[in-house]
Amino acid sequence: MKKGLKIATIGGGSSYTPELIEGFIKRYNELPVSEIWLVDIEAGKEKLEIVGNLAKRMIAKAGLPIDVHLTLDRRAALTDADFVTTQFRVGLLEARAKDERIPLKYGVLGQETNGPGGLFKGLRTIPVVLDICREMEELCPEAWLINFTNPAGMITEAVLRYSNIQKVVGLCNVPIGMEMGIAKLLNVDSSRVRIHFAGLNHMVFGLDVYLDGISVKDQVIQKLTDLENSSFVKNIDGFGWEPEFLKALQAIPCSYHNYYYKAKEMFEKTKAEAEEEGTRAEVVKKLEKELFELYKDPNLDIKPPQLEKRGGAYYSEAAVRLISSIYNDKRDIQPVNTKNNGAIASIPNESAVEISCVITKDGPKPIAIGDLPVPVRGLVQQIKSFERVASEAAVTGDRNLAILALTINPLVASDKTAKEIVDEMLEAHKPYLPQFFHH
Repeated sequence: MKKGLKIATIGGGSSYTPELIEGFIKRYNELPVSEIWLVDIEAGKEKLEIVGNLAKRMIAKAGLPIDVHLTLDRRAALTDADFVTTQFRVGLLEARAKDERIPLKYGVLGQETNGPGGLFKGLRTIPVVLDICREMEELCPEAWLINFTNPAGMITEAVLRYSNIQKVVGLCNVPIGMEMGIAKLLNVDSSRVRIHFAGLNHMVFGLDVYLDGISVKDQVIQKLTDLENSSFVKNIDGFGWEPEFLKALQAIPCSYHNYYYKAKEMFEKTKAEAEEEGTRAEVVKKLEKELFELYKDPNLDIKPPQLEKRGGAYYSEAAVRLISSIYNDKRDIQPVNTKNNGAIASIPNESAVEISCVITKDGPKPIAIGDLPVPVRGLVQQIKSFERVASEAAVTGDRNLAILALTINPLVASDKTAKEIVDEMLEAHKPYLPQFFHH
């Protein structure tokens, strides 16, 4: 009799954890999880206790024989794990607030995963993820690493290039959100809709849309040109695409494309919001406070509906569906971040891409598309260059490479601005960037 599965969740004190627990409860009949280890750091201890106790109540309510362990000992959590999921934020929301606020002074968008904010989140996070990879090699060499920590594409790139862990899949809720959104647009059940995705994390395009296996892309593009329908993700309000642009593009952009194709409007909107109600990190901080107050209630034994506002909708659906498909060799199609292996012709084989894959027990097998359409190819390649140089900067602690990465990024218009932003942000995040200060 095979023992049940051990799941280790790093960043277990996250407000998203109830989502994940709900996913494991829902799929228990196909995924025999026996232990869930929620691990966090000292600074996250109180949150870990609160969210861990809610997790225990949810599992008790479901009547399932799953043991939940709460720990600050990452090695104990990793030992003999079957799947390791990561959902942490180095420097917590204070660091995110700096990522969002500092660039605004320079007339550059401040955002969690794009531009300077995405660069610095990567610089802080990649060394920690690579440490986890080294511990996995030692303590659970057969485990799959399912990374939800942003910037997911850059992190997957770094793991593929700079660690021996090749069983890594990066995951994001944007594609699944797009599928759900388009199903709503077409007024059909989401199980009937499949989008063929290709590109990078937060830079992914729907190259085709199928309803019951028949392409409905033109119909969907037509509906999206109706301004009411254009944004799928809770925490990014789109302005609606210009119909002429969308019809000529012949692909479905994701909500993060607003930052590139509507850079001016998004900068102005982000700046105005930061001045009026605070940066997104500050708004999220308030939301999290309310969520954790709810989570404390000893009578609460379900995932509260308020969690949707946090922007992580379908997170558990995406994560647990993926884990189940790997474990059960389901061979269904899901969009994930994985090694390109020739699936997109103009991206290096060994790089990470976000693409529709057949999910097998050997991991994701990307569905080859040949090349990206000309209108989207250049931007995807530019962001891939940015991610690669940024990953190298994170590993080496080379300030010059950090400046180069930011200058390559389309959201920064000058090398001088890039240098000024990098220097101010290096200083602001100094405690979390030891690699840049050892030289």
